[in-house]
Amino acid sequence: IQGQAGCGSGQPGLVVSDPAYSRGAILKFFDFLGLKQEQAYVRDEFGKILERERISSNEHLTRAILRERAATEEERQKAQRFARQLEEKDRELKKHDAYYKEQLARLEERSAQFYKVTTEQYQKAADEVSARFKRYETQPVCADLQGKILQCYQQHAQETLSCSALASQYLHCVNHAKQVSLETCL
Repeated sequence: IQGQAGCGSGQPGLVVSDPAYSRGAILKFFDFLGLKQEQAYVRDEFGKILERERISSNEHLTRAILRERAATEEERQKAQRFARQLEEKDRELKKHDAYYKEQLARLEERSAQFYKVTTEQYQKAADEVSARFKRYETQPVCADLQGKILQCYQQHAQETLSCSALASQYLHCVNHAKQVSLETCL
């Protein structure tokens, strides 16, 4: 039997001329050739599957990277927005702080002016009262006789009439002081 194996497959031609070759050997040979073709087919299919998986993985990876970039960009924008809001709040707080400090300074100034005016008015009123109403320093009237009467009553607790002469002198002294006081006022 003469035949050529692997036509178009790049295999060298095979010539079978020995009748010893049995039909089984030929079948085995063709099985071998079929197996090689099947292996090549499997290898091609496996390569195609690997290529599809690689493309799919790349697509998934690309989508994941894009999602991550979008999320990162969104977070960055949020951070910028929050930073702007924080800066705005800080400016508002500084503005309020300056306003309240100004108000406090104004109130302190007004309070100091009010205290000064009040103190001046009080001093002026006190001076007017002092000028209008002179203070008189008075001495007790007949103080020596008053002390003597007190001493007499203590010594003669049971005999109060024995102090009547001193009491009479004291009354006369008081009446005389009233008379002198009335004459100076007129």
